[in-house]
Amino acid sequence: MTEPTEAGDYDVEAVIVLDDWLDGVAGDPDQRLEQLRREGMDMGGMGGMGDPSTDPLGPDTGDVDFPHYLVNGRIPAAPITVQGRPGQRLRLRMINAASDTAFRVALGGHRLGITHSDGFPVEPVDGDALLIGMGERYDAVVTLQDGAFPLVALPEGKEGQALAIVRTGSGDPPPDGSLPAELGGQLVMAGRLRAVEGVRFAPRELDRTHVVTLGMDMGSYRWTINGEVFGQHEPLPIRGGERTRLRFENRTMMFHPMHLHGHTFQVNNGSGTGPRKDTSIVLPMQALEVDVEADNPGQWLLHCHNLYHGEAGMMTVLSYVE
Repeated sequence: MTEPTEAGDYDVEAVIVLDDWLDGVAGDPDQRLEQLRREGMDMGGMGGMGDPSTDPLGPDTGDVDFPHYLVNGRIPAAPITVQGRPGQRLRLRMINAASDTAFRVALGGHRLGITHSDGFPVEPVDGDALLIGMGERYDAVVTLQDGAFPLVALPEGKEGQALAIVRTGSGDPPPDGSLPAELGGQLVMAGRLRAVEGVRFAPRELDRTHVVTLGMDMGSYRWTINGEVFGQHEPLPIRGGERTRLRFENRTMMFHPMHLHGHTFQVNNGSGTGPRKDTSIVLPMQALEVDVEADNPGQWLLHCHNLYHGEAGMMTVLSYVE
C-alpha cells in the first residue's frame, strides 16, 4: 500500500474499511430504497440546523438505521485486531465504504495525526477524532502506547458502533460498547486541511464555472442536481485543458458527500491551499467550491456518495466537448 516515493515515516500499517450493513438481516438495499420512495422523507431532522459543535453534519445525518456497522467486515462482537509494539508508529488507512453513514473515528488513548485525504498528502493535523464521510479516505499516524485499545467508529447521528482492537501488549480487550473519551474531543474534518505544496494546483484563471444545485423532493424521495434526476439531467460541459470550478449549492437539510469520477479536484479555500480530493462533504444549506483540471477526456459521473441519494437521482455527468 506504500507509494514508491513516500518517506515511510511509520513502522506498521493497517487498512480500516468502515461499512454499514443490512443485506440479509433487515431486507436488502433495493427493498429499503423502495420503502423510502413509498414513504418519502422523515421530517424528524428538519427542525433546524443543529449545533455545529455537536452536530457538525447538521441534525439529519442519514435515511437508514442499520442493524450492523462494520470494520473490515466484522461486527463489534467479533472485532479484528491490529497488532503492534509500544512506541511504533502505526499508519491507519481508513476508507468509508458505507452507503448512508458518516463515521466519527477515534482510537482510545491516542491522538490521530492526519497525513492524507483521498490519497493526497496534507500538512499534518492532529486531533482526537476524525469525521469521515461516505467515499472519503484518510490516513492517520499514531504513536502506539502499551496495552489494548478500542478503535471505534460511531455512526454519526445514529445508534451503534463499529469496533476494532489495536493491541501492543497483554491485558483484556476493551469490550463491545467502549466509547473512548477522544470521541468527544477535538474533531478533524476536511475544512481544517491544507494540501502540501507539491500537490496544489498552479494558480491560473478559471475558464468556466458550473453551479451544481443539490435539491430534493420529500414527498417522492427524489434527490436532484439542478432540479433534475439522473436520466433527465443536462450534462455539464467541459473542454480539455480547462480549469473549471464546480460550485455546489446544497439546498437541502442533509449533507452530501459529492464525488467526481475520473478526476481529483482542489477544494477552494480562498488561498489556493485547499486539500486535493475526489469526494467532499457539502454541508446542509451551505456551498462548497472545488476546482477541476480537465485532463481526462470522457463522460464522467458526478454524484452524491450517499448511495440512496444517488440511486434516487442525485447524479449528473461532467461531459467533455470539442
